[in-house]
Amino acid sequence: MPGAVPIVFLHHSTGEAVWRGGLPRFIRDWNRAHGTSYELTELTYPACAGAHTRLRRHLPARLFNALFKDHYPWSNYPYDYWNLWVRHGGSMRDRGELNLADLAREYQMIVFKHCFPVSAVRADDGAPDLASPVRTLANYRLQYEALKARMHQYPQVKFLVWTGPPLLEGVTSPDAAARAREFADWLKGTWEEPGDNIFLWDYRQLATDGGLYLHPERGTGPADSHPSPGFAAKVAPLLGRRIVDVIEGRGDSGSCTGE
Repeated sequence: MPGAVPIVFLHHSTGEAVWRGGLPRFIRDWNRAHGTSYELTELTYPACAGAHTRLRRHLPARLFNALFKDHYPWSNYPYDYWNLWVRHGGSMRDRGELNLADLAREYQMIVFKHCFPVSAVRADDGAPDLASPVRTLANYRLQYEALKARMHQYPQVKFLVWTGPPLLEGVTSPDAAARAREFADWLKGTWEEPGDNIFLWDYRQLATDGGLYLHPERGTGPADSHPSPGFAAKVAPLLGRRIVDVIEGRGDSGSCTGE
């Protein structure tokens, strides 16, 4: 990728914490040291409801929902990426949100993630449904297979996907946490394919050391699974290094955690 490389990081609050932990600084320092021109942008995505998060904090839920009922909900789970990128394509968009064609026209690399409730994985109900927002392992797998097929239609774009941010032990169950880890293992062992344009950053491994739960000292409180400022500052350069490895052709050979 010679010359300037436009990169977008799509996120909500967990990603914002890592962004503020020093991700832009890492990219600026890399450019300065290596003579590269990697241009990193962040976008709240899906964005419409996110533009009103301050109002959300101050308005009763019923009033907020009435005012912004036509905006996309504050959700960025596998169903939502499938809905926004696979179900909606070309000139089709859901409530004004950018689809993958829109993003692929602007960026040579797309980094995306889910918020930590993605790890509250329900037991399979025996009826997997690609178009279901219910967060089960079976639905996640169907949606991710469809997302992979869609991303393969944009070979000029590199994609970097986070493994799911884990939950603290006190806000989930052992069974749900085990299913979340099973999904991350499936992503790493089955879904990701060497030689294509899709890569993983293993945030879950960094946050859990391979266990089921976010370590308490890495969260922001006893019931808040957002990364603490200290942990965000620790992993932001690792995400930066993973981004650089993917851009520079080391996506399959470099560390999945960026370490």
